[in-house]
Parts: sequence; C-alpha cells; structure tokens
Amino acid sequence: MPIFQCSAILFDLDGVLADSTRSVDRQWRIWARAKGVDEEKVMAIAHGVRAIEVIRRVAPQFDAEAEVRELEALEADDRLDVSAMPGALELLKSIPDDRWGVVTSGTHLLASTRLPLVGLPLPKVLVTADDVIHGKPHPEPYLKGAERLGFPPGDCLVIEDAPAGIQAAHAGGMKVIGLMSTFGAAQLSEADLVLKSLDQIQVACDAGRLVVRAG
Repeated sequence: MPIFQCSAILFDLDGVLADSTRSVDRQWRIWARAKGVDEEKVMAIAHGVRAIEVIRRVAPQFDAEAEVRELEALEADDRLDVSAMPGALELLKSIPDDRWGVVTSGTHLLASTRLPLVGLPLPKVLVTADDVIHGKPHPEPYLKGAERLGFPPGDCLVIEDAPAGIQAAHAGGMKVIGLMSTFGAAQLSEADLVLKSLDQIQVACDAGRLVVRAG
C-alpha cells in the first residue's frame, strides 16, 4: 500500500469531495445551448478549470464575468444529482481541521453552497476562483492553499480528479493522488497515484505528521 507523509492535504471540490459531475455537465450544456455556443467544445474543457477561462475561450464575444455569475448561480441552485463522494465525510473527520483545505475552480458562492448541501464541513482554508488571478493548471490556486494553511507547498498532498488540477499541483511542487470520478486512469496518468475512490485513503496523525495510506 503506497504511503505519503505530509503536513496538510488540499482537496479539489467537484469530483473529489462532491459528486456533482452530472450537475456541472447539465448546467454547462444548458448555458451553451442558450447562448448558441457549441456545447461539445465547452464540455471538452469545462472540468477542472475556472468557468471564466472556459467562457473566454469558447465565447470571447460575451462579458465573461457576467456569464460566470449567471452560470454559477444556476449551479448553486441545482440540487439534483449532487451528493458527497463516498468516504468524503469520514476522510475529512480523520484529519485535524487545521491540516486540510479546499482548492476549487468554482466561485466562493458555489463552493460555500455546495459543501453544506452535501453534508460536508466548510474548511478553515477555502481557495476559490475569486481568490486567484491564474486558475488551474497554473499553480497559483494550490500555492495559495498551502500558504493559507501555513505549510511549504512540497509538504502538502493534493487530491484531484482533473488533469488541469494535477498539472497545477505538480507545478507547485506537490504530490498528487488522482481520483477516477470524472476522468479515466489514462487521463490522470500524470498523478503520483490513481485511485477509484476516497474510500481507499486512510489518514493518521503521527508526531505532528499526516501519514496517508492509499490503495
């Protein structure tokens, strides 16, 4: 069983802690059809990156900030097909509150709505699309998460479900566990370890260090 030692763990939200892929897909497709945008082009890049960057790429003619506010308000209100990922609550409970955080490409509105909706606690450290200039795959979001937790980036472990997030974590000098909830193993191959479920991860605290057993 692979073992990682670290001081803190940074989680992505959608597809890692929250099972929301169907909701995210649905709202993006509704948005694309309403705006006359090729929905397949949208879906090809929609997961794991900030909505504002998706819109700027597929529909540069629109006011991206206004479109994001509209889209994410709809996502925040969408309670269908949204639940906690198996093992998420138990895993979070096993980690001291000051040793984990959430780093998401969604907005603060969406993240602060979605976590309570699925029965998960709000973290002490929450980095959202509103907090960064550069979204994933740029390392800024994960570097900011490590900074706010108070640990060196190289002493943080990231759990991600998207290639862009894996690239962001590695660019920040962090190890990554990839979770096969949104993408297959081949697309997550850059991760240091790929798992099917959070149920396969156990965390213990030993002399101030987190010992993460996975597999």
